[in-house]
Amino acid sequence: MFLTAVLGLPAGLAPVTESGYAKMVAGHKGKVVLVNFWATYCVPCRKEMPALVQMQERLKAKGLVLITVSADEPEDEAKAIEFLNKTRVPEPRYLRKAANEDAFINAVEPKWSGALPASILYDKTGRKVRFFVGEVDLKVLEAAILKLF
Repeated sequence: MFLTAVLGLPAGLAPVTESGYAKMVAGHKGKVVLVNFWATYCVPCRKEMPALVQMQERLKAKGLVLITVSADEPEDEAKAIEFLNKTRVPEPRYLRKAANEDAFINAVEPKWSGALPASILYDKTGRKVRFFVGEVDLKVLEAAILKLF
C-alpha cells in the first residue's frame, strides 16, 4: 500500500466482463490501444511487462494506450496489484471477471485458447489489427504499433 500512496498508483483493479470488454476498448477511440492479458503465475507475462511499460512510456505522446487485464483469480488480486505497482504499470488496469471463461475468451478473440500472455492491438478506430499469443517479439510488436500512428 505504501507504494500505491507514494507513486499515486491505483489501489485496486477495475473488473472487466465479457460484455464490458468491447466498451473498454471503444472508450479509447482515437488512440492506438494495446491490451495485454497476463497473470502473476505466468512467468513470461511478468518477464515482458516491464518492456511493455517502457514501450508505452516512449509512445504515449504519439497516442499509445497500454491496457492490462489480469487473468488472476479474484482472491489473488492483491498479488496482481503488488506486481503492477512494483513494475509501475499505468492505468487503465483491469481484472478479468468472467462468469463463463469460454464466453469471456470468445468475446475477446474467438481464435484465442486463453493462453497467456496474450496481447491485442487495436487501431485508432477501435479495429482489431493484430493478436499475439505467448512471449511477443517486442521489435515486431513495436513495428506493428508504429504503423498505426
